[in-house]
Amino acid sequence: MKRITGLICIILIIALFTGCASKTESHGYDEISKISKGAGTLAYCVEQSGGFIAGKSDSNPNAAEHAYTYDNAVALIALANAGADWHALTIADAILFAQDHDRMFQDGRLRNAYVSGDPKSDSGRSIVGKKVTVRLPGFWQDGRWQEDYYTVSTSSGNMAWVILALCKASEIAPEDNKEIYINGAKRAADFLLTLRADNGGFSGGYEGWDENQVLATYKSTEHNIDIACAYRLLASVIEETDQVKANEYIEASEYAKQFVFSMYDSKLHCFYTGTADDGKTRSEGVVPLDANSLAILAFGNDLADKDKILEFIEKRISVDDGYDFSAGDGDGIWNEGTAQMALCYAGTGDQELYGSILSYLDSQTDEEGIMPAANRDGLSTGFLLGGTGDIWEFNNEESISATAWYSLAQMAVNPFAM
Repeated sequence: MKRITGLICIILIIALFTGCASKTESHGYDEISKISKGAGTLAYCVEQSGGFIAGKSDSNPNAAEHAYTYDNAVALIALANAGADWHALTIADAILFAQDHDRMFQDGRLRNAYVSGDPKSDSGRSIVGKKVTVRLPGFWQDGRWQEDYYTVSTSSGNMAWVILALCKASEIAPEDNKEIYINGAKRAADFLLTLRADNGGFSGGYEGWDENQVLATYKSTEHNIDIACAYRLLASVIEETDQVKANEYIEASEYAKQFVFSMYDSKLHCFYTGTADDGKTRSEGVVPLDANSLAILAFGNDLADKDKILEFIEKRISVDDGYDFSAGDGDGIWNEGTAQMALCYAGTGDQELYGSILSYLDSQTDEEGIMPAANRDGLSTGFLLGGTGDIWEFNNEESISATAWYSLAQMAVNPFAM
């Protein structure tokens, strides 16, 4: 479960697909948009930013420069699958720069968000005592620089998506540069190993500001799904060159997977959200869609009850033509999760449901192909925002991660597939 953001400049549709195709090594805008309208939009956003892509928000003007790490990782994967290699590698290079130039940590971790744009530019970096560091988003208030608790923190699930994205970058990179992205993925993976809990699974990450960060002791089912897939993919990438490390990652993947399966309710046929802060007590109050949709995408062949899980989702989480964030109130449609469900049905071969969900998603995009986070404002999640106590809701505002998942759904690409 991630913050949802996005970026789109209001332009004529013809300008979207004609701008800077010369910078694209494999496909121009016309080719990208024919493969996926959403990917064409993401490519345009990268052209405009030169690095991380981020969003604007009518309800929160400060969000305009918040480039969320998760959003950019999923966008990278979507762009690479659409043949937009230059654009995907531009995001990958921004990720590596951020990983190498944190103001406090040099252990391979990334923050949950950065300033949009090229982190190597004057607006994207700071120089203090001759040390170059990547800037984190924030704003001035009452004469003081303010930063958001979530954005300066590090989520284990987001780190897993960084690994997945950098592995994809290594796949499309020129031969001489492949190792750069693989090494970045390994650094992220080794950091994640420090979050391995003794009693199963991986904890939520680190929260707070710099030297005052604390371990997030809860465990998320969705995070552990991401982690299991990230380690599995990275192990396959390096197995011929570093079998010892590959074996370590394979074991870590299985460790995360075992935790995920421990969160399954065989009577209700659903995966719960994870544990409470004690890391042991199963949290059963909220049943999120993505803990179930992503489990199907990640472990579909290993789920004996896959059809029953889909039945649970249809009965408890579906809303009109799409799907809510979690089981319960049915107060609206979460577009990112709805795109995940399109991929679930593409995987099962149910072309009718896959097509009908895509039709709904198509109806949600504006003419440039951007997807809002939800079909209405105030879509509830059942959770609070970490460190704030504020209710976590989605609004009918531009979303990079929803657009990226929409792109993957259009291409019928499962980002967890080997």
